[in-house]
Amino acid sequence: MDDDTFGALAAACPVDLGSSGWRTVTRAEVDAHAATTGDAQWIHNDPERARRDSPFGGPVVQGFLLLALLTELSSGLTFPDVGPVALMVNYGFDRVRFVRPVPVGAAVRLRGRLADVARRDGDRAVLAVDVELEADDDVGRPAVVARWLFLAQGPA
Repeated sequence: MDDDTFGALAAACPVDLGSSGWRTVTRAEVDAHAATTGDAQWIHNDPERARRDSPFGGPVVQGFLLLALLTELSSGLTFPDVGPVALMVNYGFDRVRFVRPVPVGAAVRLRGRLADVARRDGDRAVLAVDVELEADDDVGRPAVVARWLFLAQGPA
């Protein structure tokens, strides 16, 4: 990777990355997530009680399950060419907000925007991607908003 590639990419920001396709979050996935992580709160995993006692009218997907789905959904985004890359890895998040609940059984999709490119030592850069996870339940605002960071390593 060279300075011109990073410079051109940084100068082009923000860059719309488009959106993924829709993906339904199933009851089985919510239950499996609870079994794996211990997040088996009734609001997620007891449909009868959630319908009766929650303010959401039924069970909702765990926030961390929605966050985990970003990896799968990000494959539907179109990233610009950043030149030769030996490795691009998840570098973490600057911020994550669970803005609203997603009902179990809803479909979700990811929208993304490359917001910033910050050069690091050597031939590395951190790419900051602003993402929004939308649900198909017509609420009109995203369920999750985050700034997701990726570390790009140029060829050795």
